[in-house]
Amino acid sequence: MDSPSNPAAFLARCAPPQTPALIVRRAALEANLADLQAACDRAGVALRPHGKMHKSTAVAHMQIARGAVGLSCQTVGEAEAFAAGGIGDLLVTAPVPPWGAARLAALAAAGATVAAVADSPAQVQRLGEAAVAAGARLGCLVDVDLGLARAGVAPQDAPGLARLIAKTPGLGFGGIQSYWGHLQHGAGRERPHDDACRTLAAVVDALRRAGLPPPVVTGGGTGTAALDLASGLFTELQAGSYAFMDVQYGEAGAGFRQALFCAATIVSARHATHVTCDAGLKALASDGPTPRVVAGAPGAAFRFFGDEHGAIIGADPAPAEGALVWLQPGHVDPTVALHDALFLADEDGTLAPLAIDARRTTG
Repeated sequence: MDSPSNPAAFLARCAPPQTPALIVRRAALEANLADLQAACDRAGVALRPHGKMHKSTAVAHMQIARGAVGLSCQTVGEAEAFAAGGIGDLLVTAPVPPWGAARLAALAAAGATVAAVADSPAQVQRLGEAAVAAGARLGCLVDVDLGLARAGVAPQDAPGLARLIAKTPGLGFGGIQSYWGHLQHGAGRERPHDDACRTLAAVVDALRRAGLPPPVVTGGGTGTAALDLASGLFTELQAGSYAFMDVQYGEAGAGFRQALFCAATIVSARHATHVTCDAGLKALASDGPTPRVVAGAPGAAFRFFGDEHGAIIGADPAPAEGALVWLQPGHVDPTVALHDALFLADEDGTLAPLAIDARRTTG
């Protein structure tokens, strides 16, 4: 394989049928999957990768084949799509809205192993009632907030919610989740990670003393994966972006190979200051770092130039009209969500289309 840090020769062999197009380098993807799975195996920690990143059952099956125990999902709709694609063990990692409980229970009644997190008694009640009505059983984990402030109970409230889950018909107490999204990208995250680990250990201890030892302690992410595995606290890791990687995690030093590229075509080269490509806000997420030019325009920078366009600035020489430029997305998850399919690329440039079949969901 050509150097991961200089993929120009590999990309020169790839010719997508149209642009903008997402290209995933198979060799880099497989190396990323193998590396994290091996790290989890060495640590004795299960890997439940987060499907919200790739939203593709084909990629999920690659992860399961290499040893992942199941898949994490962010929404009910993602869980339904992955279950329809043959992924049989699913954890919904965000609190479920009222309309979603019955739909998750239906998946469990159809034979899938389904669990959800909760951070309120009302959520627990709804999940239990839906499971009983469907003649199914749902796993339920206490979502614990350790600083992200998006969802989750305060650490001291975890035992009370765990007791409620344990006595609610239709539910099984599955353990606890704590996701530290605020630590995934920042520099100097070792100390706050240590602080969070101490608090999480205290929660686990409190649950044990309450007679509710958590069967699973799940969470973590791509940016903190090494710290998470070294902590000895997690029984399950939920990393997602490691498989494809983006500018944001690359800048955070996550240490995995770039596998995802966005191919764009130069559609106008009339200006001395820049050329214009056909990848803009509808092809690349704009909430993270600016996409990075990796091939096709030496020394250039990318700037969003509208819904369908981007500016390629400072290339020497500037690419001609019709030429391909290759970009690394700044933030992978919402970039993938803008596309219906991606291409899996072999080293000889052969492209195989894969559906992003968990993208178009209704919840």
